[in-house]
Order: sequence, then structure tokens, then C-alpha cells
Amino acid sequence: MKKLFAMVMLSLFCASAVVLSMFFNIGNVQAKEWKEVRIGTEGAYPPFNFTTPEGELAGFDVDIAKALCKAMGVKCVLVKQDWDGIIPALLAKKYDAVIASMSITEERKKSVAFAGKYYQTPAKFIAKKGAIKEFSKETVKGKTVGVQRATIHDSYLTDSYGSDVEIKRYGTQDEAYLDLKAGRVDMLLADSVALDDGFLKKPEGKDYEFVGPDLTDPKWFGEGAGIAIRKDDSDLVEMFNKAIKDIRADGTYKQIQDKYFAFDVFGQ
Repeated sequence: MKKLFAMVMLSLFCASAVVLSMFFNIGNVQAKEWKEVRIGTEGAYPPFNFTTPEGELAGFDVDIAKALCKAMGVKCVLVKQDWDGIIPALLAKKYDAVIASMSITEERKKSVAFAGKYYQTPAKFIAKKGAIKEFSKETVKGKTVGVQRATIHDSYLTDSYGSDVEIKRYGTQDEAYLDLKAGRVDMLLADSVALDDGFLKKPEGKDYEFVGPDLTDPKWFGEGAGIAIRKDDSDLVEMFNKAIKDIRADGTYKQIQDKYFAFDVFGQ
């Protein structure tokens, strides 16, 4: 009887040890060792991200992504993704992070976590030179305004001017530029740097200009461009945040910035 009791007690002890071991090591089970990070970007938003004639992804976002991966000591794999599906594809695990000039907004925080910011620039309207001498709701009333679909600019335009203007939405910024040049829209709204480098500084943009004020209201334009990551991958958020600080401190960020811009894009 004593032998049976001892065997039962030994079995209970072993079972308890296994349970305790599982409990105390649960963090180790859930933790992921990041050797490779797949990064989604649009490849159609110059100078931040674009596709070269050779089919390669390039631009400020892409160079920043590569620098951050190097700082984290991981292999960087770039994945091209249309803007409309960029968050759904992240959640579906097509890639691990989005570096595509995505503004950090309260609405997006409901779906994903963010690391960043890694830059912050204002939004702005452009129109044909002389078409709008004094910008106001009255002077733009009845105009047709182009904007990239499902962006912060789309949300701002809809909320602030939806009852005053006709809105045309596009899958890419390049499509919007083509319609502006063809006269199918009167104005465009987008990031000021993207508009300047992607259109105004090019031959086809010589007859156009910025109109209206810089637009920076956090309600629509967020806290700057950040790196979207699945909420479950909090360790990756921390890795990216540290890497941003590292490349800012060692001069890598400034080197990349100066390649594309003649001013500080990081913001306050």
C-alpha cells in the first residue's frame, strides 16, 4: 500500500513539474527569432517608393527599410503590394511589416500596431497655375479633385470638402497625375513632397502649382509615417523602434534622406 501511495505521489509530482515548466516557459514558446523580415511596399509613390524600369523596388521607403533590417541584423525581403490591399495582406501574413509612407492614425491603430515615425511631411493641393488665386471653400466649390483611394488624403477630402467638390479616386498616384494633365480633374490632394518630386518638378508639371495651406491636422494626417506591424508581433515593433533610433544616431538616416530631399523630412 505504501509503495502504491509513493508511486501515485511521484506521478502527481512529475505531472505538476511538467505543467509548471510549460507555464514558466510560455514566453519562450511564443517568442520568435527574427532572421528574415518581409516588408510590403507599394512601389508607386515616388520619391518614397517606386518601381524602376528594371522592375526593382526603390525610393526613400525602400532604402530606409533596408537600413532598418541591417540595423536589426535580419535579412530584408521586399514584397510589392497595391495600396488598396496593403493592410489586409499584412494581416494575412503575406509580409511582416509595411514600410510604404503609411501615416499613423487612430483608425489604423484599430487593426495594426505601429513602429515609427520615420518621417512626417504635410499634405497639399495642386492645381493649374493661376486657376485658384485665393484658396477657400468658395473658390474650390464645384471643382473636381483627384486623390489616391483609401489614403489619409481621401479621408480628409471626403470629410472636409465632400459636399463642395466632386471627388475622383485613383488606385495609384500616377493615375491621378495623368488625369490632372488630361484635364479630367481640376486639382489633386496628396503628400506635398510626393506631389513636388513626383509631378511638379517634372516637365509635365511645369504648368501646375501648390495651392492652399499645409495640411497637418492629426485627426486626418496622423503622427507621421510609421511602420505597420501585426499586433501579435510586439517584439518586432520594439526591434524596429530601436533600429530607427540607431540609424538616426549613426548618420545612416541623414545619408538616405539627403539622397532624396534637400530638407529634414523627419519633422518635430
